[in-house]
Amino acid sequence: MSVLNPKPNTTVAFTDGACKGNPGPGGWGAFLVFSDGQQAEHFGGDAHTTNNQMELMGAIVALEKSPQDQTLEIWTDSSYVKNGITQWIDNWKKKGWKTAANKPVKNQELWQRLDALQQNRDVSWHWVKGHAGHEGNEKADELANRGILESSESPSAPAGDSNESEALKKN
Repeated sequence: MSVLNPKPNTTVAFTDGACKGNPGPGGWGAFLVFSDGQQAEHFGGDAHTTNNQMELMGAIVALEKSPQDQTLEIWTDSSYVKNGITQWIDNWKKKGWKTAANKPVKNQELWQRLDALQQNRDVSWHWVKGHAGHEGNEKADELANRGILESSESPSAPAGDSNESEALKKN
């Protein structure tokens, strides 16, 4: 079964973050495919941010915009996000939000937000190689870049939403 054709009662989300300069203007994107075939695009950005912050925002928005009562599969090309949420976060919390090197966790507020959103939900996290032609990841990348453009034009650019009912066409 293709990830672009989710199983029943499952939403699939592809998330990405991008930055022009690090720090610099950045954007995030979240492309969601619902079990009924409906699709939604979400994007936004910030005039002064980091790539990792934008990667986290893409995942946060995917959790916020997906149905709470469905399984959620999140696909990210960020090993920082995937490893952080699946391997590191429990130890960070036990150590008072300190890393293994006993330094403060960067982006703590975003990690806490992400962690809270996934509590009491059936969420699975997957890594996908970026810029490798994966349709869902390419769409998330496109959305993140739209977020950069909007944040560059307006420093406090609101998030954008676009709903599409037509399934992606296979090339």
